Amino acid sequence: MVDSWVNSAEVLGSDLPLELRGTGNRRAVLMRALRDAVRSGRLAPGARLPPYRSLAADLGLARNTVADAYAELVAEGWLAARQGSGTRVAERAVPLARAHRRRTPERAARPVHDLVQGKPDPSAFPRSAWVASARRALTRAPHDAFGPGDPQGRPELREALAGYLARVRGVRTSADRIVLCSGAAHALRLLAEVVGGPWAVEAYGLPYHRELLAARGVRTRPVTVDGDGALVRELGRGERAVLLTPAHQFPTGGPLHPERRAAVVDWARATGGLVVEDDYDGEFRYDRQPVGAVQGLDPEHVVLLGSVSKSLSPTLRIGWMVLPERLVDGVVAAKGEREQWSSATEQLTLADFVGSGAYDRQVRRMRQRHRRRRDQLVAALERRAPQVRVSGIAAGLHAVLELPRGTERSVVRAAAWQGLAVEGLAGYLHPAAGAGRDGLVVGYATPAEHAYAPALEALCRALPPE
Repeated sequence: MVDSWVNSAEVLGSDLPLELRGTGNRRAVLMRALRDAVRSGRLAPGARLPPYRSLAADLGLARNTVADAYAELVAEGWLAARQGSGTRVAERAVPLARAHRRRTPERAARPVHDLVQGKPDPSAFPRSAWVASARRALTRAPHDAFGPGDPQGRPELREALAGYLARVRGVRTSADRIVLCSGAAHALRLLAEVVGGPWAVEAYGLPYHRELLAARGVRTRPVTVDGDGALVRELGRGERAVLLTPAHQFPTGGPLHPERRAAVVDWARATGGLVVEDDYDGEFRYDRQPVGAVQGLDPEHVVLLGSVSKSLSPTLRIGWMVLPERLVDGVVAAKGEREQWSSATEQLTLADFVGSGAYDRQVRRMRQRHRRRRDQLVAALERRAPQVRVSGIAAGLHAVLELPRGTERSVVRAAAWQGLAVEGLAGYLHPAAGAGRDGLVVGYATPAEHAYAPALEALCRALPPE
């Protein structure tokens, strides 16, 4: 019979409170109470329980109820029974809190303000438009969309991206040359496996990208970066590929000079090398129309990498590679026989989102928002820290604040004292590149709207005086 009953703070033996609470038959409730007493440590391993007759009398239960509860807990390993020794808590029944307690390092206090680059404000995600696209996509989805999945990616999204990238980024491609992936990092892993090394990389770049290439056995060599981007004349004949951010050099800012764009394509043609173009924020340009992709100059020697991490959300895990024809089969084979990385339903949703014009509207909205934030940053620096020069502001989601030599570390520490998370420029420099310059990389897309002004205030307080 199942019932609900409570005996509050009943006594087990002479001094152990045993609370019988919850719904179920009385044996089940008693067993649950005894397990809880062992888990919490109130009943230690080896502790002797009262005879079942005594406990039955104390709790007002039938003897058979208590005897059956003891027997089941013995069978489960919670209790141990030996003739002449009574029933005890099993030695193996270590309290859960003790068995899994770990000594973990104390976490640093969470910063009050966040200006770390690469983390767009999650509150800007277009939820209503995305839900509408998801509903339409699922309604129209073919049955095979719910199967194992093509490792090249859903054809609907590849078709939509081919049209969008041609229109917005000047890319020359077709759907069969696009392979979907989970982002730039995933794309680099696949390319490293297919292309091999060594690679040339910009002297300033994302350390994580260099690390994942190294993890695939690909050695990287730095190429100097100045105000016009990478000095591609430093490329030699030994590199299999060069990784560039031509639309907006990461993180120093500025597009690759037109002469250097042409020169790097000439290098690829002459050596058989590959230009890997990381188009991480090419849509966000504020002083003019976005600079076209280098891929448009030579689709057979340039790979374009893109994703929705900056324009929509990094949690979607959808990116793409626009590949030369000769690499498509190898990359698909390296990816695996089935799609393991990006949800087919999210790919279909993004295809509708792009095809319906919602993606264009989102990019325009975010471009206006980021430009406004960039202007607020520049204005705050002009008022509070006119001695600090800001660069890289013509495009993207971050800016670089140039600092006097030798002051970067102290400014980052001062920012931490202000409760502000911000990164120094030195952390992006290739270890083999030699001396760099001092600066801060300020991500102005990161904070929520209400938190942006206080973050700028904390930044200005941390900067060195004139």
